[in-house]
Amino acid sequence: MSSDVRFTDFKSDKQPTWCPGCGDFGTMNGIMKALANSGNDPDNTFVVAGIGCSGKIGTYMHSYAIHGVHGRSLPVAAGVKLANPNLTVVAAGGDGDGYSIGAGHFIHAVRRNVDMAYTVMDNRIYGLTKGQASPTSREDFETSTTPEGPQQPPVNPLALSLAAGGTFIAQSFATDHKRHAEIVQQAIEHDGFGFVNVFSPCVTFNDVDTYDYFRDNLVDLADTDHDPTDYDAAKDKILDSSKEYEGVIYKDESSVSYEQKFGVTENMSDIPSGAPDDAMDLVREFY
Repeated sequence: MSSDVRFTDFKSDKQPTWCPGCGDFGTMNGIMKALANSGNDPDNTFVVAGIGCSGKIGTYMHSYAIHGVHGRSLPVAAGVKLANPNLTVVAAGGDGDGYSIGAGHFIHAVRRNVDMAYTVMDNRIYGLTKGQASPTSREDFETSTTPEGPQQPPVNPLALSLAAGGTFIAQSFATDHKRHAEIVQQAIEHDGFGFVNVFSPCVTFNDVDTYDYFRDNLVDLADTDHDPTDYDAAKDKILDSSKEYEGVIYKDESSVSYEQKFGVTENMSDIPSGAPDDAMDLVREFY
């Protein structure tokens, strides 16, 4: 941990190829600020990214990183954290990556409560594949593949997390820079699985869920009397489909991480020199 790290230290030398105006720029900058403000540095940070526009984030950040398989960022991130509990692990992906093909992994990652953060860039569209409806798209959202809309209610990721036993559930807006960074920092510092759904508008393929829409409709819970430690109050906010909320919606202050519960404290990434006993016999058996 270091107090001398600036968020710019987390920037890599790779130039982002996101569309100009993409919400993922703000999302990434907030993550970098949150990491720096919480005393982390690139040498003790590991970013695990999924597939989609959001999946490029590991390339654009200066840290250890893996650009993994579609929908599988969370099991990889959990493996990294359990192999080396000394690392600060941040998984990042999109709404398609996390709530469609990765939905099963999402639910079980929440249940396990491994001490890591998960930020989802939710633009309510499949951007990389040129504009199809995603799990969080509105029921009447028209695209080339759903000309009359998906005709299905959107997935509520906050409700999925709460139902799976989530201990930290939050929502932020990519261009509300200060609040976004504060919320992600709280997720990183939470003792357990810190989940943040980030409204990250797609300026190319989604002309409904725009920056102006979120600026006009977001309700910041910091401006209300909401108590994030009140489970019932959190449930009411999460199931309230008439409003879009920003802030920490639920936080279990008695959360015990997977590592604490099972005594995972040692760095298992340090492998002694030489192959383990009988390892070569096993290899020869199959090759």
